[in-house]
Amino acid sequence: MAGSRVGTLRALQTVDTELTADSVEWCPVEGCQHLVACGTYQLRAPQDQVHGWEGEGRAGGEGLLTGPRTVKSNGKGKPAPDASEPAIRLGRLYLYSFRADNTAKPLAEVQRRDSSAILDMKWCHIPVSGHVLLGLANASGSVELLRLTEDEKDSYALQPISSLTLEERCLSLSLDWSTGKSIRARGQPLKIISSDSKGQLHLLTVSEGAAELQQVASWPAHHFEAWIAAFDYWQTELVYSGGDDGLLRGWDTRMLGTSVFTSKRHSMGVCSIQSNPHQEHMLATGSYDEHVLLWDTRNIKQPLADVPVQGGVWRLKWHPVHHHLLLAACMHEGFKILNCQKTSEKQDVTVLISHEMPNSLVYGADWSWLPSHSMEPTPTWSFDHYDMGARTADRYSLKVAEEPPAPFSEQTTVGHHVEGPAKTHRVESKASLLPLTEDMKNSSQLYSSAKACHLSLNSSGHNFDNTLLATCSFYDHVLHLWKWETKQA
Repeated sequence: MAGSRVGTLRALQTVDTELTADSVEWCPVEGCQHLVACGTYQLRAPQDQVHGWEGEGRAGGEGLLTGPRTVKSNGKGKPAPDASEPAIRLGRLYLYSFRADNTAKPLAEVQRRDSSAILDMKWCHIPVSGHVLLGLANASGSVELLRLTEDEKDSYALQPISSLTLEERCLSLSLDWSTGKSIRARGQPLKIISSDSKGQLHLLTVSEGAAELQQVASWPAHHFEAWIAAFDYWQTELVYSGGDDGLLRGWDTRMLGTSVFTSKRHSMGVCSIQSNPHQEHMLATGSYDEHVLLWDTRNIKQPLADVPVQGGVWRLKWHPVHHHLLLAACMHEGFKILNCQKTSEKQDVTVLISHEMPNSLVYGADWSWLPSHSMEPTPTWSFDHYDMGARTADRYSLKVAEEPPAPFSEQTTVGHHVEGPAKTHRVESKASLLPLTEDMKNSSQLYSSAKACHLSLNSSGHNFDNTLLATCSFYDHVLHLWKWETKQA
């Protein structure tokens, strides 16, 4: 949306998740957009004693995730685990249903399922053989698929259908689906990329029929924990990873083993990455260094924007409809909504909302995919033509590239970091990243997941946006539901 936006953030509901909550995901699939999944992680020593940290990030991070542990001095004034007995990582998956007619408690629990601790989870953006799938990355070093079922009483449940252990004695830390743009090029397999605590990446495919996970390849990517792995939603042969070694790296899955670029622009561990599903070449990354960076993937020499957010950035989520809105979960600094507008060939980023969560850590955050009219009985909210664009086009009439694009050219960025806001950098670049093919550019105008057809334009002269979002905080084990009411100024 053009112009400035003013508004208020209102808490609608808090839900006690009992265990510490670290991941929340709204379902993007049409007909199921009222469903919300929440994952939890609890580190419990056999004696089940006091709270503390489960390790500290080597590049200045705040540690993997927190939870109870047995106290034992490590000589640095911090509790250390008792190595004589292994810790137990517990988890629980919750499924909630949003009900607009229940203003007191719009989120109602419909299922809970105990499991290994959940580090990350993502819904597949499109149905697979008619089923809605949720992928989990867990503390057992596995990726697990669950299928959403619905009975004749309109009761929903998630049932496990496939699980694959990627690595023994490690944690599966993240996963991403190749379907972020809610489309797939013809003939392209359904893919998942995952990362683990040993610094490795794992490429998986999902068979269309039985939705069975199959491992395609694994390779070392980072010296320490690989906190995050994510697809380029426009060229799904390309993936990005971030690690506790402070590196942001790009990989072409057709030539495994060698990174196509390495950036040291972040000064601490890189723990969040998301490709913009609406805007070609746009990538957002976040780090323990408390900065969000925006990149043009055709040239990873220097970021388009560098935004300090005062907290380590554990998750980043682009808005399902508005291509310029970015939600950031900033750990001890709560969460923020960023406005990423391009003006006069310059990327301008401002913080629209900054909400702190005292005495807690915000690890999970996600936008609702619900269309506006489902939130109010008489909708007056509208979105301008710039946001809607060509998304209302018939998705099946657009041409989709059948041939994969050319691979990345090798590129390395080396940054020398200086304390304070001013930083100087020495850049070594062998080549720029190759552009997308023209066919892929044509198909990139398609956006079919948030159901723009449900959103109407209003002739009142004012543009309103009524947005639901959810966050989950760690120490207080709470899932928060928020309503962001904005008015175009």
